[in-house]
Amino acid sequence: MHQSEKEIIEEYELIKKAIAKPEVFGSLYEKYYKQIFLFVLRRVEDKTTTADLVSQVFLKAMLNLEKYKFYGLPFSAWLYRIATNQINEFYRGSQFQRVISVEDAEINNVFKEASIDDSDKSDLIGRLLEELDEDEVQILELRFFEDRPFKEVAFILDISENNAKVRTYRILEKLKKIASKYVSSATWFVGIVQYFVEAV
Repeated sequence: MHQSEKEIIEEYELIKKAIAKPEVFGSLYEKYYKQIFLFVLRRVEDKTTTADLVSQVFLKAMLNLEKYKFYGLPFSAWLYRIATNQINEFYRGSQFQRVISVEDAEINNVFKEASIDDSDKSDLIGRLLEELDEDEVQILELRFFEDRPFKEVAFILDISENNAKVRTYRILEKLKKIASKYVSSATWFVGIVQYFVEAV
């Protein structure tokens, strides 16, 4: 959900109130809980673990609210940043393998008329994404699966906006080369990648 500049500024005023009165933070929690929960769930695929991670995300956000700096972005960008770090920390400290969920991602909806089952699409896309590095997948997830603007992607991953754009283009070019191995069974995927290249 994209916010107008006015809405972002109004939200910042609410954040400043929450710094003085912690109970005000509840409205921010209610506004973004579901969004952050789904973001984490798509990367963990376990509701109990997701609930634990999300509770840590909001606890850290609340305890560090005084350190929040306004960059003209919605508060959700900061929550995504905390959540991304929380997810990375979870996988670093466990034996579980990182999940790449494409079931409800935009990438699955680009060519609805493609003559291939959705489950097969997800399987092929998943296999292709598994050939990317972890940081490359994160950029694609945020830019296309979560539909975050480059300015937010850059903030969440702590890189420059130009770097986010350049890296995204390079990743998509890399995906096109990887996809060529599957062209006989998934020519539609090359079209999807081209769609994203043009969207950059």
